[in-house]
Amino acid sequence: MKHILWIGLAGSLGAVTRIVVGQFIHSESGFPIATLVVNLVGTFALCFIVAGTLRKISANRQLYDAVTTGFLGSFTTFSALSMETVLMVENGQLAMAMLYVVLSIIGGLAAGIFGFYLGDRKVRV
Repeated sequence: MKHILWIGLAGSLGAVTRIVVGQFIHSESGFPIATLVVNLVGTFALCFIVAGTLRKISANRQLYDAVTTGFLGSFTTFSALSMETVLMVENGQLAMAMLYVVLSIIGGLAAGIFGFYLGDRKVRV
């Protein structure tokens, strides 16, 4: 039960952090830059942590789950990405929607590869 409570607490912090990031990063163009940023940063952080902890050290499982599933799980948002894309398509912003999806997928893959690379190289035991 304590394990689940830590994940919930970390999830709350992740959600609040995402909202704060959204308030600081705002685009007048309607492009959802805040969602893109949190998803790319969250992907990098998750891959960095996974590469560093799972491959090199036996981390505290409770802390690992709180950070990855809790914090990063609520910090990033696939559902917002999907909803924002659908809204852009419905509003006739097809080119912006396509750019958003491409940047999210390609950028996410690049952030993940970079996170794994750094996590694997920087976490030494």
